[in-house]
Amino acid sequence: MSEERGAKSANIFDVARLAGVSHQTVSRVLNDLPNVRPATRARVQQAMAQLRYSPSPAARALVTKRTRTIGLITPGTADFGPTSIAMYFNVAARAERYSVDSVTAPDTDAASIRSVVEGLLRQRVDAIVLVVTDLGVLEAVRGLDLGVPMVAAAATQRRNPQLVSIDQYRGARSAVRHLAESGHRRILHIAGPPRNPDAVERIRGWRDELASHQLAVVEPHHGDWTAASGAEIGRTLELAPGDAVFAGNDHMAIGLLSALRARGLQVPSDIAVVGFDDVPEAAYLSPPLTTVRQDFRALGELMMQKVLLAVEEPDGLTEDTPLPTHLIVRESSRS
Repeated sequence: MSEERGAKSANIFDVARLAGVSHQTVSRVLNDLPNVRPATRARVQQAMAQLRYSPSPAARALVTKRTRTIGLITPGTADFGPTSIAMYFNVAARAERYSVDSVTAPDTDAASIRSVVEGLLRQRVDAIVLVVTDLGVLEAVRGLDLGVPMVAAAATQRRNPQLVSIDQYRGARSAVRHLAESGHRRILHIAGPPRNPDAVERIRGWRDELASHQLAVVEPHHGDWTAASGAEIGRTLELAPGDAVFAGNDHMAIGLLSALRARGLQVPSDIAVVGFDDVPEAAYLSPPLTTVRQDFRALGELMMQKVLLAVEEPDGLTEDTPLPTHLIVRESSRS
């Protein structure tokens, strides 16, 4: 009789302890939600049967307070990379039956970021996700007491279980290595904004690869990722036949190509050009643009996997190796 009373009084935490899982995992099994391994699901179900655990509707509501909504903070720009990451994250979230409440953060000061975050928290989101284009935004959010998990897409040297990224550093090195091995001894760089983490890592990769070939470093020129900024820099860039330019993204490379044509310089016979991103237009430029391809779909999926872990199994969060890039060689860098 006492055993029966003990079984009837079992709760979700007793089930979790017996199955060797978190109570969040038990909740996922109870609600037939995805992302529970079959073996884990079977172990939880066996524990429930052994304890004769049958939650009441009220108890089930208690353990499923989540809204299945994620707050996504994106920069106030339409740049190709952040837009692609946000799109693929939304796709991955829908596949997991989560909705996404997206907001932009056009200002990067701490007060503006706090206002954006507080607005999402009022919507009772289960997690906050950042697409980081300014290191100040990441630091501002980290300084807040969120009360929910935070995951960020940010390329930084410092690894953190909450961060996911594409390997900007090695991508930049592959671009510069290609140019150096093609015989170019002076490789200039048009970089992105100084506080952008992707730009910082691409500059670091460019510098280190130049050093490995014992090539001189000319300080980079900073654009704002737009074709207009690439064209403006390209109009006054000091160049000599045989030089090469590694542009921090494809749009700045597109502007550079236009400026070089206006100056009567031929690509690639006079100047070789390499971009970064592999935007859809890159293969159809004249000449087709050599570039570094990023897998934004994989990054969006990785972000969602990280969110699920942060919400369901926070003790399982580990540092992730940045996703690889792929150099795509086309006519703009072929001598």
